[in-house]
Amino acid sequence: MNLRERDSKFVWHPFTQQKNMIESIVISSAKGSYLYDENGNAYLDAISSWWVNIHGHSHPYIAQKIHEQASQLEHIIFAGFTHEPAVTLAERLVNILPGNFSKTFYSDDGSTSTEVAIKMAIQYWWNVQSTVGGQQSTGRKRLLAFKNSYHGDTFGSMSVSDRSVFTLAFHELLLDVIFIDTPNESNFESIKREISKHGNEIAAFIYEPLIQGAGGMKMYDPVLMDELLLFIKQKNIVCIADEVMTGFGRTGKLFASEYLQTKPDIICLSKGLTGGTMALGVTACTENIYNAFVNDDGKKTFFHGHSFTANPIACSAANANLDLFEQNNVMQNVQFISDRNIAFAQQLRQLNGIKNVRCLGSILAFEIEQGEDVYLNSVSAVLTKKGLDKGVYIRPLGNTVYIMPPYCITNEELDIIYSVLLDLI
Repeated sequence: MNLRERDSKFVWHPFTQQKNMIESIVISSAKGSYLYDENGNAYLDAISSWWVNIHGHSHPYIAQKIHEQASQLEHIIFAGFTHEPAVTLAERLVNILPGNFSKTFYSDDGSTSTEVAIKMAIQYWWNVQSTVGGQQSTGRKRLLAFKNSYHGDTFGSMSVSDRSVFTLAFHELLLDVIFIDTPNESNFESIKREISKHGNEIAAFIYEPLIQGAGGMKMYDPVLMDELLLFIKQKNIVCIADEVMTGFGRTGKLFASEYLQTKPDIICLSKGLTGGTMALGVTACTENIYNAFVNDDGKKTFFHGHSFTANPIACSAANANLDLFEQNNVMQNVQFISDRNIAFAQQLRQLNGIKNVRCLGSILAFEIEQGEDVYLNSVSAVLTKKGLDKGVYIRPLGNTVYIMPPYCITNEELDIIYSVLLDLI
């Protein structure tokens, strides 16, 4: 059997209907903005391989740091031990994160970083509220989240994600969550009334700042979001910013929360954290949240962890990622992509057959006016195949077409992506 046949026989791919599945393309190498298959065909990676790759594939500096760390210390249990890459990374993150964060908790990926945040927020209230009859008592157990949100695939992160095709099989098993719309001028007061109705029951509010990724690249207003966060904080609700996608420059600022005056109590990071090279999750919190777990009572310990927590190789990759931001003026590259996207968006708005053209930082998105605005819209597979035939890898979310390229992309490479998008439309 060749590699494709072996893949088809033994491998189960994510987010892919297994019946009549098209054979996977075998990618044998990648460099910069390009993926190369086994036959030498090149594909421009217009979506940064699921939004993770930010400096370009096979970046030599990150590869070097991974090699150096793997030769020195590949892994160690992170309970009772520590190591320099994890401590250095935590210190650096605390100094650049948008807010008054003091501690970082390591996990494995984006889903687990939000899972940690949810557990951390619920146990925060369990720890700080009074003991009744020898049992910890709290009225704050419910969660607040946006409709159309997506926060991951573990049970907690599914619970705070919109009830959609992603969660359909598990609805009866998910946590009790209050869902609200993203704020606009017409719904703002009704959102506040809904929150006030449940205010004393809500432990935490989790949100994707300014753009909802897997929910369809939906963007919303920072001014009203700021007002909403302030209102929620006044209700003593813990605020969790899910910056798994938006972190590390995607929206035009290092973190999307920088657009907002009101900062989160907990922030979740992954994807671009390691430059897209290794799986690593971070959940950072304020001193106030952390202090609720500092107690003589052993039951108030945060009983959460992963075998690969703070893996030294992954932490070294993340430190190399931060080095590149400091050394290479990466945000200038993000601004270049943003300016090009804004100009191209004006061109797209003149065309028929598409709607709702929008962009933020390195992200540009629009909808194809064909079928319903849903993830299972079959136009996605058609456009993906046609894009690959033209040497550009896009993977629409249903009929939502978007690009989110690595920051190393050149002017000429963007021209190719824009040209292919026009051809597809």
